[in-house]
Amino acid sequence: MLTEVELVFHQGVMERWIRFGRWTDERIINRRRRVVCFAPGELFALVRWQAGEHGTLQSRIDILRAVPIGEAFTTVPFVAPGAEVFAHVFGWPKVQKVLEAIEAVEAAGVDPRDCAPEYWRHVASRVEAGLKPRAYGAKRHRAWLLRKGRAG
Repeated sequence: MLTEVELVFHQGVMERWIRFGRWTDERIINRRRRVVCFAPGELFALVRWQAGEHGTLQSRIDILRAVPIGEAFTTVPFVAPGAEVFAHVFGWPKVQKVLEAIEAVEAAGVDPRDCAPEYWRHVASRVEAGLKPRAYGAKRHRAWLLRKGRAG
């Protein structure tokens, strides 16, 4: 079972895009909409933004994991059937902080989809509390890989 995410790009009106994650399939619906599919276990970030006549109506970022058949999941708009939620942050200033955390992980040489999933819970909690998330570097990533049994 694949997790499907509906993306949209209507410039200046509404955008839904993937910030990180590797999809296995893609279907073009029309020139503004497409659906991407994630394999079970894949971590990805979905950014949603919508404008109204007086500016931004909503901005959100969700860091999610596609779940295998039979595993519990949370329903998330535009994600079918749903996913495990590691971060759910809304409001542009807070979304920007999560995007900065993603960039910091990448700057440390780690693919954000490969870092410890609980790190994204940490980021969301710290951002919601108005605090700076702790850095995720090579040392923390190695500890995660050792816990998973993948370090060499």
